[in-house]
Formats: sequence, structure tokens, C-alpha cells
Amino acid sequence: MYSPNMLKTFQTCPKKYFYKYVEGISVPQKASFFEKGKKIHALANYYLRGDNIEKLEKVLNADEQRVWESLKTNEFFQKKYVNSEYNLSCRVGEYWVGGRLDAVVKDENSGEYFILDYKTGSIPKNPEYDFQTMVYLLCLSKKTGAKVSFVYIDLKNNQNCVIPFDAEKSNEYEKRIVDICDKIARLLGEPEIERFKSCDFCEYGKICM
Repeated sequence: MYSPNMLKTFQTCPKKYFYKYVEGISVPQKASFFEKGKKIHALANYYLRGDNIEKLEKVLNADEQRVWESLKTNEFFQKKYVNSEYNLSCRVGEYWVGGRLDAVVKDENSGEYFILDYKTGSIPKNPEYDFQTMVYLLCLSKKTGAKVSFVYIDLKNNQNCVIPFDAEKSNEYEKRIVDICDKIARLLGEPEIERFKSCDFCEYGKICM
């Protein structure tokens, strides 16, 4: 099964995809870079499930507390809880795609479902066509048969990016996903690619010659 991160990695650099997902080479990254995001995601999951999080809230630093309060008061975060930290998959063409959603909520008046993705950093540059957006919308739409939308909750800037979904987008998303899955399926051995300046900042830069 292909995850959004796998598809995004291949689109960015087939060689990086080869090292990471074919050769299984893991490169350690600084845990501190992800610490705030992990805390907020864990809190959100416990909170939505109805768990008591008072003790966890007390250990947040000032910045984390600001971000958490921003999420708690977000209009979409306050909609009816359906599921969180939710594994979802579907078949697209000959391929299976899927991943783990931050949360799914529902508008009780309209019956519309919303996929929530919390970002403590930045949202994707082209969110409408990010593989996370496309894969999750297709999966939830196929599962529920209802109207669905994707919401990036930008906690850094305290704003929402809402991406509605319809039949036209469904066809377009399926084509894009099948196209890149076809390219991955044709990958034989380590690909040859041109080296760019951005490669110097890649975690695989030292082994990519």
C-alpha cells in the first residue's frame, strides 16, 4: 500500500524514495524538531476521545499552550467527533493507498464530513493537490459515500484552508495517483537523477553520489 508520504517522496526525488522505501535505509533526524507537533497531536486525540487531559495541559510551555488553545477553539475542531488517529485505505486503479488521519469530524446539520489535519509548522504549498489531501479525500469519500472536505488547520497563523471535494476532483485525483503509482511500479534499481543544491540539505545527501 502506498502512503501519501511515499508518493510525495517519489515525486520530490525518486532516488530518495529508493533509499528510504526500497533499500529501507533509515536516517535519524532530530527529535526536537517534531516535539511540539507530537504533543499537540497526542493532546488532540485524547481530548476528542473524551479523556481527561488536565495533567497533560499543565506541562505545556507557553508556545505549546497558545497553539493548543488555538486548536481547541477552532470551528472545525468543535464539530461532532467521528474518529481520530484513524487508519483509512482504498483502492485506486490497481493500487491500494491510505494512511493515518489526524481526525474526522461531522457537521450535524449538513451531514458533511471533514478530514482535519493540524499543522504546527506550514501547510503544503499546493494543498489542493498534495498527496495527503488527494489520498485521504478519496478514501473517506469511498468509505462514507457522503460529502467530504479536507481542512488544514494552520496553527502557526491561526487560519483554516478548506478543500471541498466533488466528482470532478475525484476523477482528477485518481488519475494523478494512478500515474505516480505506475511510475513507482516501473522503478527498477537505483534511479539516476541530476544533483541540485537542495540535495545538500537532504538527509540522504551523504550517501547519494
